[in-house]
Amino acid sequence: MVNYSFLDKLSSEIVSQYQENLSGITIVLPNKRAKIFLIEALKKQLNGTVFAPEIISIEDFIQNVAGIRTCDSIELLFEFYDVYLELTPKEKQQPFELFANWAKTLLQDFNEIDRYLLKPGHVFSYLKDIEDIKHWSLDLEQRTTLIENYLEFWNLLPSYYQGLYEHLLRKGIGYQGLIYREAVENLNHFSEAIGDKKLLFAGFNALNQAEEKIMQQLLFNEQAKVYWDIDEVFLNDTFHDAGLFVRRFKKEWKQYTTQPFEWIVNEFSQEKNIRIIGTPKTVGQAKIAGKLIEEVQLKTESLDKVALVLGEENLLIPVLYALPNTIESLNITMGYSSKNNPAQILIHKLFKLHTNAIQRDEKNYVFYYKEILDILTHPLVEPYAKASYAVQIVNKNNITFLTQKKLLEINNYPTGLFSLLFEKWSDDVISVLNRLSEIILTIKSFLSNDNEEDKISKAFLYSVFKVINKLINYYEAHPKIDNLNTLFTVYKQIIDLAEVSFEGEPLTGLQIMGVLESRVLDFETVIITSMNEGKFPAGKTTNSFIPYDVKRELGLPTYKEKDAIYSYHFYHLLLRAKNIYLLYNTESEGLDAGERSRFITQLEIEKRPKHVLTHQIYNAFLPDKAYEPVVIPKSDGVLARLKEIATVKGFSPSGLTTYMRNPIQFYNQRILRISEVEEVEENIALNTLGTIIHGVLEELYRPYLGKFLTLPDVDQMFGASNAEVEKQFRMIYKEGEIAKGKNLLAFEVAKRNVHNFLREEKKQLENNDAVKILGLEIPLERVLEDSRLPFPVKIAGNVDRIEQRNGKIRIVDYKTGRVEKNSVLLKDWTGLTADIKNDKIIQLLCYAFMYEQHCNGMELEVGIISFKNMRNGFMPFGFKEEKEFNMMITAETLASFRTEIIILINEILNAGIPFEERIQ
Repeated sequence: MVNYSFLDKLSSEIVSQYQENLSGITIVLPNKRAKIFLIEALKKQLNGTVFAPEIISIEDFIQNVAGIRTCDSIELLFEFYDVYLELTPKEKQQPFELFANWAKTLLQDFNEIDRYLLKPGHVFSYLKDIEDIKHWSLDLEQRTTLIENYLEFWNLLPSYYQGLYEHLLRKGIGYQGLIYREAVENLNHFSEAIGDKKLLFAGFNALNQAEEKIMQQLLFNEQAKVYWDIDEVFLNDTFHDAGLFVRRFKKEWKQYTTQPFEWIVNEFSQEKNIRIIGTPKTVGQAKIAGKLIEEVQLKTESLDKVALVLGEENLLIPVLYALPNTIESLNITMGYSSKNNPAQILIHKLFKLHTNAIQRDEKNYVFYYKEILDILTHPLVEPYAKASYAVQIVNKNNITFLTQKKLLEINNYPTGLFSLLFEKWSDDVISVLNRLSEIILTIKSFLSNDNEEDKISKAFLYSVFKVINKLINYYEAHPKIDNLNTLFTVYKQIIDLAEVSFEGEPLTGLQIMGVLESRVLDFETVIITSMNEGKFPAGKTTNSFIPYDVKRELGLPTYKEKDAIYSYHFYHLLLRAKNIYLLYNTESEGLDAGERSRFITQLEIEKRPKHVLTHQIYNAFLPDKAYEPVVIPKSDGVLARLKEIATVKGFSPSGLTTYMRNPIQFYNQRILRISEVEEVEENIALNTLGTIIHGVLEELYRPYLGKFLTLPDVDQMFGASNAEVEKQFRMIYKEGEIAKGKNLLAFEVAKRNVHNFLREEKKQLENNDAVKILGLEIPLERVLEDSRLPFPVKIAGNVDRIEQRNGKIRIVDYKTGRVEKNSVLLKDWTGLTADIKNDKIIQLLCYAFMYEQHCNGMELEVGIISFKNMRNGFMPFGFKEEKEFNMMITAETLASFRTEIIILINEILNAGIPFEERIQ
């Protein structure tokens, strides 16, 4: 990588010391990734062709010493469950899904106990005594069954450990700790077996007790050499965490009394340009990382010596989108978690859909609409399932729950993928797993090999496909997965292993990696993201049954040691770098927030003379335009559409008040004719409730059109009202659920509103009102001709009810919301159309204007009946004349209204006045 990197130095040492017999040495590195870089460094040192030395990771080396194969965590969980069933009384055995929750934590503790070569009996006895002390305060008679079971669990821990250890040894497999313990036991035999072969351990920092013992023994036997990579600044400062482990090794290992300690370097104090950059939110860091890489590329052209280290793996996708298009090659060497893998999310949603399905009968399952739409709108499904019509039907008909049969019926373009997703899952676990494999392969068949996004999608699909195949293998070996719920539980446990591997060229181009992948490697330019507490370093959370103070006493690692490991990795990244960019989130609140990392503060306090530190805060650039209201000029096309509305369709009262409220909303709805997206209305909305009540009253009163109402007529309507409410619900809300929850309450509210309305009607009739229904939900229109307008303009709209009451014409507008009397009273005509508070008055006067020509000389009044304010009854429009309000519509009233409404219409039609957003 950079000149005089650790691997360059190591390769130079290897060639000078072992050139005659390179194949006779084995080089052990902290991880597998460093192997390819070391081979490249060795090639630079050699002129001819030679046999390369064996280069392996420490874990592979320990496996070789122990002669035991490692097993993955889920296989281990199943093996442990077999042991658990053997050792636990039958009446106290837990099903696998409950067992798995605590067994994973216990296995981690077993692993630590073995890696640090502790005596298991001593540890478990210690833990049992602690639990006994906690419950000393209780008499034996007062101990509950729960407490007894809890204490018995601690009594069984030694048996669980010993039983699992012996069980795994018999099978020749093991978890990491067991392999380490067995490697120590087998060390003498291994030492004899390798003979004159030389082992070189390079680039290590933190070691567990087993690794220490193995290295020390091989050093003592002069069969090994260890090459550390520690800067004197960290080694000599007794408080610096980056040197915590190596400092102790140098001091305590007896081998270093006679052998040299290699290597102590002086690289950290050299010239470094360190830029500390804060920006809000995670995505901001991704954007800045992309900009920084673009700057570096302009300066150096090649990105071979540049590393982008992500403190959080979920930054990977935003970073890939933020990278400049000029990058020709990059290498991603980090595991991308299954949590954000879209293929995993799809499988998880499928499990959720089918495990939550309600079985009505042997042939029919009922699905919840949200779970169906979650799958059909998933990015890996939507382009290929051809189910847009089915989605439309579900939304349009408000289908909250629908049967599997109906779902398959409403899809008018059935595809193989659609059937695979929604056909009934059987109870046979293998058939379900095979179906999931088939779904993944079907989706893969739609993806191209040439499209970059499709390549990433294939990587996501392949990682989950491997997991499904593992599950098939596990089931065949451990047939305890006997139902869908258990399978789902196991799937959630195993999916953590489904890290996505991306292919790339490791030796050229930009290197994108996680913190652990950077071990042993050196770069000239380093960009590190997520430099916040809790991210870098990670938080203090520990998943263990062993308390902190017990860990300290027994010599097990705690968060203190984990912080020291992070510290070493961080400072090693900086060790030989010349240009360093540290990015952190400035937000103190929110999910991804936190104070900036202590490492940044440490760099500032312990600043070396040759280090140049600069601080910057980057905020997202928001142009002034973002704060300006939207302005849309009236083009010829817009003016033509306005003329069409004005002369053919007509301006409706609601359209005019929409313009008053926000001209842009008027433009979208009336000019562009954009309607709201249709979605399932799971809970009945207020406007839907209003539509239902309007429909009920229209149907109840329709038989009495043109007649004077009588008390028996109202009684007849009372009797039919409940059935009509239900009928209207079914018509308007279609297949939505109204038998329970909030919708049942809305249903009851609708019935009560109708009853209250009819009760008020009956009271008026009992008071000798003479009421004749003239029209229900009747469309009205009238052309407004005036010299002040550029051309005659039609006003058109629907009126809820027109009646003749006590010799007067009354126009009634129903409102399901609350309306007060003062909302329909007017004191001054000036500015009527400038204030949105007058919207109800404008609507009422539009109705009066449209109907006035049909009054035949009868007096006219217009008003509102509010269902939430039924006590006020009919609330008529009134204009204040002198000291009283006149509730009748007069010629003067309509003349004044015409003047005001013409001002509004002229504004709408004026080519020089654009549509301008009104920010509320």
